[in-house]
Amino acid sequence: MQVSTNAIILSSLKYGDTSLIVKAFTLSDGLKSYLLKGILTSKKGKLKPALFQPLTQLEIVANHKNKGTLESIREAKVIYHYQTLHLDVLKNSLVLFLAETLSIVIQEEEENSGLYHYLGYALFWLDTNEDINNFHILFLLHLTKYLGFYPDISNTEQPYFDLFEACFLSSPSLNPILEGDSLKNFKQFLGINFDGLFTVKLNNNQRQELLKKLLLYFQLHLHGFRTPKSLAVLNVVFH
Repeated sequence: MQVSTNAIILSSLKYGDTSLIVKAFTLSDGLKSYLLKGILTSKKGKLKPALFQPLTQLEIVANHKNKGTLESIREAKVIYHYQTLHLDVLKNSLVLFLAETLSIVIQEEEENSGLYHYLGYALFWLDTNEDINNFHILFLLHLTKYLGFYPDISNTEQPYFDLFEACFLSSPSLNPILEGDSLKNFKQFLGINFDGLFTVKLNNNQRQELLKKLLLYFQLHLHGFRTPKSLAVLNVVFH
């Protein structure tokens, strides 16, 4: 079946000497994987490798057989041309980290327009704003809304946050928890949108510690979640 849909590129892997396997999150069908035969050597083909950089937003015409095999793309064009994402060192390291994280957490081959539009908006904001040091933390926190484990923000006055139960508690549980400065830093992100990031004050060590806790939160709620390899690069760039 031929489908015309918007798509956000999650990963692009060289296959053999001439081809790419591309994983994309599509508006119409959720996660899809495509084999782009000969794209690395073809000079006359419509598809160019540069179109498939991480988190590029495309409009594609694709063949979806929906049989669990690799699909194919007939046409692709960029629908939003980033001005800064792949040129700014900080933003590019964020792009690689977020793309890898999304590749791990998005597994469903089904439409999720809410998640798709959230990603599109978040990437637009990242591209057009400069106060980005804490962007990835808020991005991941909002992402949990679409994955089904956003924190229960009732009782936020309590001194503990249970990462497994995703709620605030008056006394510590046996589960991993946030408390003290980590909890105070975590609370800064609750109830704000990206335009409110300027209100969050963290130093590099606080940011790294909170990100580590947030990734543990993902691990506790998503089967098979693993720490992205690009985290090490991100920590170096943001230090």
